[in-house]
Amino acid sequence: MNAIPASASSPTRPALKETAIVVGGGIVGVCCALYLQRGGYSVTIVDPAAPGDSTAKWSCGQMAVSEIIPLSKPGILMKVPGWLMDQKGPLALRPSALPGILPWFLRFVSCARHSKIESIARAMATLTHDVYADYAPLLEACGDKALMGEQPVIEVFDDPDGIAREKPHLDLRMSLGFESRRLDAAEIGDLEPALAGRFSHGLLFPDWRAVSDTEGFIAALTDSFVEQGGRRVRAEAARIDESSGRATGVTLMNGERLAATHVVVAAGTGSRRFFDALGVRVPLASIAGYQALLPNPGVEFRHSVIYADGGFCFSPFTRGLQIGGTIEFAGRDAEPNFKRAEIILEKAKRVLPELRTEGLEYGVGYRPFLPDTKPIIDRSQRLSNAFMAFGHGQLGLTLGATTGRLIAEMVAGRPTKQDLAPFSAYRF
Repeated sequence: MNAIPASASSPTRPALKETAIVVGGGIVGVCCALYLQRGGYSVTIVDPAAPGDSTAKWSCGQMAVSEIIPLSKPGILMKVPGWLMDQKGPLALRPSALPGILPWFLRFVSCARHSKIESIARAMATLTHDVYADYAPLLEACGDKALMGEQPVIEVFDDPDGIAREKPHLDLRMSLGFESRRLDAAEIGDLEPALAGRFSHGLLFPDWRAVSDTEGFIAALTDSFVEQGGRRVRAEAARIDESSGRATGVTLMNGERLAATHVVVAAGTGSRRFFDALGVRVPLASIAGYQALLPNPGVEFRHSVIYADGGFCFSPFTRGLQIGGTIEFAGRDAEPNFKRAEIILEKAKRVLPELRTEGLEYGVGYRPFLPDTKPIIDRSQRLSNAFMAFGHGQLGLTLGATTGRLIAEMVAGRPTKQDLAPFSAYRF
């Protein structure tokens, strides 16, 4: 893993005790709060949900450091009819969502050019190279030292054509400093006995890791934040208060007002509520990701495993085996379609018929996606002391700590380690 940068290990503390409110207590929000806290700020998180009960809870739990290729790829427009017709595939588009999502989708498809893909990947790599260094001080402060595993992540394919299709993207990842290694049947079986004899083609990502439990990971970071003097208010923020071009705090839905010298909006898809106050027009979409959690699966996994052709992951967590990752373009405020999760489970049982499903739980996380699949990490041009950290798509868990460190650098008025122009809220 990378060494901890000086800015992370020795934060610069403000001369006076300043206050900050972070709207959103998911993985990005809590990491922003922790890094602000490390910088000497008195921080309050505002979130209506319980700690850990967020979008990232229903994710594969991977530190996907080389998952820098945007979802939009050459030829994607030709796949849209298939997404509309086949609601059982890894990617699906609800026909009812098409009219509302069409403007966003046209922007999304425009990112499928090779030059655009390479530009996005290069920008994302500047963030993901620091993932482990940025998480290190936050995890060191937690009591549980096994929150992040040490095992790499495996991807398996039905046939060699799957790997061949990925080769251009694997080459791009390699050119940007990320590793992968091809696996044969024997190697897959040795690494993951549960899959022995079932797959003959795979990839090992030695620089990826997986957390021990998505919900527990976020909850542990939240506990650490509170133990170090942070405050978490379980309520919903109604608006950002302001005066003379500056944010002065937030007002809660119950009318209570919380004052602050800085405000950070890190509420995922819920960040839309604050766009007018922030002075941004951002094409932020909610894309549903479904999961099935098996508390006692009867099958042991040593690694987090992506089944590429099935379009889902096997994620071994302390609370059970979570199976999911399928994506659905469902439209804003759409009700979840848990048949998607049932489909995932059916596919998983074809691979592992011995899976036990007693006590299974279905879940959905609404990923905050932007058309170019890059997050927004920026300062508001309308309110000079308001900051934005949302739109991380499938990489919220991966980029939580790096985003938190960058937000803290901006709040303190220090130069950021990374160039944040590619992640501007005004690029649209």
